[in-house]
Amino acid sequence: MSRPEQTTAEASQRAGGGAAGPDAARARLGAAGVRPPRYGLYLGLLAVLIFVVVVVHTVLGKPTAVRGIEPGKRIPPFALPLAAGTVNGDADVATHADEGSAGRIPACAERGAGILNVCELYERGPVVLALLVDAGSCPAVLGEMQALAREYPGVAFAGVAIKGERGPLRKLIAERGLTSVQVGIDSDGVLAGLYKLLSCPQVTFVLPGGVVQSPALLSTPSSQTLRARVQALVAAAKAHGWSAPRG
Repeated sequence: MSRPEQTTAEASQRAGGGAAGPDAARARLGAAGVRPPRYGLYLGLLAVLIFVVVVVHTVLGKPTAVRGIEPGKRIPPFALPLAAGTVNGDADVATHADEGSAGRIPACAERGAGILNVCELYERGPVVLALLVDAGSCPAVLGEMQALAREYPGVAFAGVAIKGERGPLRKLIAERGLTSVQVGIDSDGVLAGLYKLLSCPQVTFVLPGGVVQSPALLSTPSSQTLRARVQALVAAAKAHGWSAPRG
């Protein structure tokens, strides 16, 4: 991995409050949980497979048992670079230390500036998470999420671009005014399999603690539909003891 302006290791170091000089930072690069990008033929094949599955599912509209994470199940953890940040690398999806290609440190422990960590989000409150491809009409859901964010304080709104690229995503963030929606980059598309992605976008509603509250939305929702689902998520979270922050 070429040295970015800010590495994941440095971000994690600052989150832990320690200081690291250049030699210490270089020594930590190999231990960073956000894995360095891996290039090769299999990445291209993975991208093709994702698009083929999404297109076939959308066009044929045939039922399938694999549609997002089931309600009542805990979502897979992940930590990945924010499009608006300077951290580079692939997603860390490890649940324990030293899981090889999944990550060298647990994803939930991978925190710091420039990192989107879903564990950090659901520890604070409910989460509305959209997985998408940064092309076509898919990103429209991010604008709808932005419009709702102010109405629901304490609810985290986030998107992850499968096989996304930082340049186009930053342009998208600016054009849609995404000040309240964090957007991460899954450069190798690993979340597509973990989250059973079969539509674009796919919106998951997560209770505090990381458990899925209701079935995922499998297409671009209307503003009314998305609002109703967020309201239901907030109501369920309150029923489980969560309190929205005041003001």
